[in-house]
Amino acid sequence: MTAAIALQRAGIDAVVFERDASPMGTTAMSTGLIPGAGSRLQKSKGIDDSAEIFALDIVAKTKGQCDADFVRGLTKASGRTIDWLADDLGLDLSLVEGFLYPGHSRLRMHGMPSRSGAELMGALSRAAEACGVSVLTRSLVEDLIVDDEDRVLGMTLRRPDGALETYGCDFAILACCGFAGNPDLVKELIPELTHATFYGHPGNKGDAMRWTRDLGAAMADIGGYQGHAGLAVGHGIPILWPLIAEGGIQVNAEGNRFADESRGYSDQAVDVLAQTGHFAWSVFDEQRHRVMLQFADYKDAMAAGCIITSDSIEGLAQATALPHHALMQTVTETHDLCRSGRPDRFGRSFAGKAPLEAPFYAVKVTGALFHTQGGCQVTAAGQVRRASGGLFPNLYAGGGAARGVSGPGGWGYIAGNGLMTATTLGRSAGEAIAAAIKSSS
Repeated sequence: MTAAIALQRAGIDAVVFERDASPMGTTAMSTGLIPGAGSRLQKSKGIDDSAEIFALDIVAKTKGQCDADFVRGLTKASGRTIDWLADDLGLDLSLVEGFLYPGHSRLRMHGMPSRSGAELMGALSRAAEACGVSVLTRSLVEDLIVDDEDRVLGMTLRRPDGALETYGCDFAILACCGFAGNPDLVKELIPELTHATFYGHPGNKGDAMRWTRDLGAAMADIGGYQGHAGLAVGHGIPILWPLIAEGGIQVNAEGNRFADESRGYSDQAVDVLAQTGHFAWSVFDEQRHRVMLQFADYKDAMAAGCIITSDSIEGLAQATALPHHALMQTVTETHDLCRSGRPDRFGRSFAGKAPLEAPFYAVKVTGALFHTQGGCQVTAAGQVRRASGGLFPNLYAGGGAARGVSGPGGWGYIAGNGLMTATTLGRSAGEAIAAAIKSSS
């Protein structure tokens, strides 16, 4: 959507081929939060942030195992992308305040009022319609048509009645996410998530990776992904991480903590899956509950009845079938850590956090795979690189179809990495292609 809008606003006709009846995708299943450094919204709040600070945060989270130049190119464009979405396209974005997501050293997450990806997709769809973007729904692209010089001439797509159609193009942008919905590829390439619940769009079958790999594109970080350690068991609703970042904890079936939850929800997913039964309980209190009320997903979880509450630890233990003594000991230990400020045996610090107090809350969660972060290597404008060197002349990619900024594993992911690369690479690709077409005409 962002690529097509950027092209159309530059006077270049753009068509989006959408496999479903409406353009929603994995974005609609997310919180729709986009990080951007140096945005107007940040500056209005007096937040001192920059592309350099953002890049350092990403490099630190990936333990230096990312393409630092590529990261800097994206973070440099991220603030401009937020301003473009808010000011040029009129999206009702605001800065998420009150807490920091793990890995971010500044408040830089921007989202729609409901903090919902579905609301973000709706706003992008309206913006696309307003500027004349053609969205051809129920159109599943099956193959790219490429000449001997690796120029994409067009694509074949299948319509609902099974008929095949062929379309030509001057430039092609791959925006069909990764392979998280392909269990065979996940088992082969990300074996630690074999037991993970897939929570993403069913169209994430690895088409972009298959097409570009067959063409000889350079690939990178194929083992990178966004996991999540907070998918409500039996409900398929993500329980977002602010409740943990602000001092909540996770315990296993024995009532014991088992890892440093503050590293991030992607890191924690593997540890949750390693527990007996592949689940954990997120335990928090009224203060963290109030923080969560700004998120549509959390309200959905409350309506679904998967949030348990009690005025005592004993009552919470009874309601969750957790051992009372072990749960009490675990919560008491966090109280001591809040008072002392010393790190626990996993390296987590509760310094500056308020201790958990009645009423208490809990939700049963499992580890999930949201989307993959590896793919074809691209420039900061989204142009696909060849494995043999150089660039494909008219092939671009973004979002999960391209290499992200999370490094080779799930532990390198910080909140918003996926939507930052999707929106920023989309806008940048659209603007780059428009400039190329105008310069050649």
